[in-house]
Order: sequence, then C-alpha cells, then structure tokens
Amino acid sequence: MNMKLGLIVNPIAGMGGKVGLKGTDAVLREAIARGAKPIAPKRATEFLHKLKENFGDRQIEVLTCPGVMGANEAKTASFNVRTLPMKIGKETSAKDTKRAVKLLTGANVDLIVFVGGDGTARDVFDAMRDNEDIPVLGVPSGVKMYSGIFAVNSSDAAEVILAFAEKQTEIAEFEIIDADEKSIRSDTFTVKLYGFLKGPFLPAHIQGSKQVSPETVDEKENQMAIARFIREEMQPTATYILGPGTTVKCVAQLLGIEKTVLGVDIYKKGKVTLDVDEKRILKEVEDWQNVWIILSPIGRQGILLGRGNQQISPEIIKRLEKQRIIVAATRSKLQSIEGNVLRVDTGDAKVDNTLRGYIKVITDYREWRLMPIQ
Repeated sequence: MNMKLGLIVNPIAGMGGKVGLKGTDAVLREAIARGAKPIAPKRATEFLHKLKENFGDRQIEVLTCPGVMGANEAKTASFNVRTLPMKIGKETSAKDTKRAVKLLTGANVDLIVFVGGDGTARDVFDAMRDNEDIPVLGVPSGVKMYSGIFAVNSSDAAEVILAFAEKQTEIAEFEIIDADEKSIRSDTFTVKLYGFLKGPFLPAHIQGSKQVSPETVDEKENQMAIARFIREEMQPTATYILGPGTTVKCVAQLLGIEKTVLGVDIYKKGKVTLDVDEKRILKEVEDWQNVWIILSPIGRQGILLGRGNQQISPEIIKRLEKQRIIVAATRSKLQSIEGNVLRVDTGDAKVDNTLRGYIKVITDYREWRLMPIQ
C-alpha cells in the first residue's frame, strides 16, 4: 500500500482561543500580546506520530510546505518527506495555504490534509475551485471549526487516513462553513456556507458541521425550563464558569445578569465578569473546590469542550472534578447529535481521558439523561 499525502499546517490557527479572541483572523499580533502560543504545530505532530504508528512499515510519502507549515512536523515523525518548492515568510498567510494547495493538486496527491480551523478550510476550498477531485481532511486546530470536513481530533484523523488508504471509507461532500470573527467578537453570530469539499467519511471519526439551534417557541421554552432547574440548584457561595451558547444565556437571564453569548463569563456572588480568557479565569477563581462549569454541546457535532470555548482550557479542567461540570441541552439538540455521543477535544489527551464515560445532561426542568463522552 503506497500513498502520497499532501500536508498543510497553518501554524497560527487556534491561537486566539485561550486568550478570548474567538479566532485569529486579523488579530494575530493582539493574540501574541495577550500571551498566545502556537498550538497547530503540536496538533500536527501528534497527528503525524499517530499516523506513523498506524501505517507501520507501509509506504507513505508526505508532500508538504517548508518549515512550520509542515516539513518540521513531518520530519519529527520520520516520514519520507518531500518539501514543496515554495517560500514562506516569517508570518504565514492565506496566500501560502492557497499556493500550497495548488502545488499539491499539481502533484496529484491522493489526499490533502490540513491542520487548522474554519478559516484554513475556507482557504483550501478557494484554492480547489478548479480541482475538486482530490479529497480533503481537516485536523482540528482552530477555535470554532463549524465545517464538517474535520476529524473529531488528531487521533481520529490518523484513523480516517488509514481507512482511506485501505479503501474502507466513503467519499462524501462536506459543508465548508465560516463564522465572521469580527461579528463574533461583537457577540453577533453570523455564519456563511461557502460551499462543499469532498473528503473521506468514516462514521464516528468525522465531526460533521454545526447545527444552529432552531428559534422556535418550543425550543425557547425548553431552554428556559432547563435554566430554571439549574438556577434552583446553584449554590450561593459557589463560582460558576459560564460557557457560550443561548441555553447558558437563559441561565444568566434568570440570574439577572449579562451574558457573552459567544464567550465565557464568570458568575460569583451576584456579580459577573464578562468575556474572560484563560488567564482571567485562573486569576479570578480563589477556591477550586467550589467551582462549577455550565456548558452546552455544539448542535449536531456534540462537542462539549475544544470548540469555541478554549478559554476553559485543560489547565482549568484539571482543577475540578468531572461531576462539577453541568451540561445542558434541549431535547431537539440531543436528537440532532450524530452518533448519540458527546465529544471532547481539549488538546490534552490525558484531560480528555479523564472526561470520558457518562455524564448527566439536563434536558428539561428536573429532567436529565445520561450521555456517553467519547
């Protein structure tokens, strides 16, 4: 089994997550000023080592970009690496991604894999308008990742590629969706469907695209019923980390406080601290034995942590027990989740493992359901 794999790493993807910028588009320097560190190279390295483990002695050639856009990471996994004839600057850009795609399609690779987020997916889509025959797979390393082209995590991506090489996957069309990060930073959710890319599909390993919650009377009533139950159970001396989403916003509404719908907030003793990042959470929390996190999974994807809420980082999750994570989802949202499982992708495999198993999900007033976390 021989395979020619095209690899593109967007080294700045996801840097805006932990620092509360909800993305990295056009705010890289601000992210760095806030202390952001690259995460895509680590994700790429984890993926490539898992891929090497899966393939064993079977032949795979990796065609990739110079330096931090792929060659550095591929060499650490001891692949047969061929570097594309392109130059990259100190700061990489969308033009570099698009140029790499053109070179990879010209080289007739079997599969193009990119490490990044929705913005990178959009750049790949733009560059493939004239050549849609080569399938594409995303390794998640962005902030949002609403598009359906991504594997659930780095390890799943390696599993998909092995199955693809052994002709055990279907080729499906996946939505390429991107949210306007400028609007998100203003707490307005604006998404756009850019088009479709073909990619390998392996059940339970591909995340699928985000489903927006329906704006119906029944949905709103269900959200408010969930919020009433959570409000009644809240402890007056505890600190609550409020994740993104309209369901969690309903809790804030009953508390009589503001809520950053697309960000993370802290509620403590009747006061709220809005739109916090990882550093602010670590600074504000005084007693980790009395902290709760309120979350709602992403519609259809079922991802609980690691998409759009990276401010709640592995360092924060390590500090509290799993039973102090409150999960809320309406009945319709749970029904929409593919595979009927929740997922986590924090970027820390050990933390993800501590979260696996079953968790209570509040689905209505004094009503909950046990759901597995993969």
